[in-house]
Amino acid sequence: MTTPNEALVIDPPLEGAGLRVAIVAARFNEFFVGHLVEACQRELRRHGVSVNDQTLAWVPGSFELPMAARELIGSYKPDVVICLGCIIRGETSHYDHVAAESARGIARAALDTGTPVIYGVVTAETVEQAINRSGAKAGNRGADAAVAAIAMTRTVQNIREMSKPKSL
Repeated sequence: MTTPNEALVIDPPLEGAGLRVAIVAARFNEFFVGHLVEACQRELRRHGVSVNDQTLAWVPGSFELPMAARELIGSYKPDVVICLGCIIRGETSHYDHVAAESARGIARAALDTGTPVIYGVVTAETVEQAINRSGAKAGNRGADAAVAAIAMTRTVQNIREMSKPKSL
């Protein structure tokens, strides 16, 4: 309950027990993505998400992540989808197109379905940056995505619960 001088704060605990989580992982740059998947699953378990409540789907590359996310939402009905991939800049503009379209598609999947879809794609200028962001010096984007998934799912659930009419 808030008083007239207090803002309503929605900040649920990072508790993953009971959440159904789908992970979509890109096979392209699988060496890096494998480390993202391992860290993501480990972090989900650490926050109480059962292995039995996790589904992992592999797709060819980061461009295909949004389509698989939408299909999982339609068929499997997870509480959240985590998209993991690794895009490393090469000598052509392909990097820019794949990075932009995967990000746009992942955001669209979330907005169109109302299900949180988390962007856990490493975009790197160099192989060294990809190594660092998938478990070396700069942490692990897969673990970060797992925490974001739990936080976003619980926040959305709280907002939706608040909007329900109060029974007498």
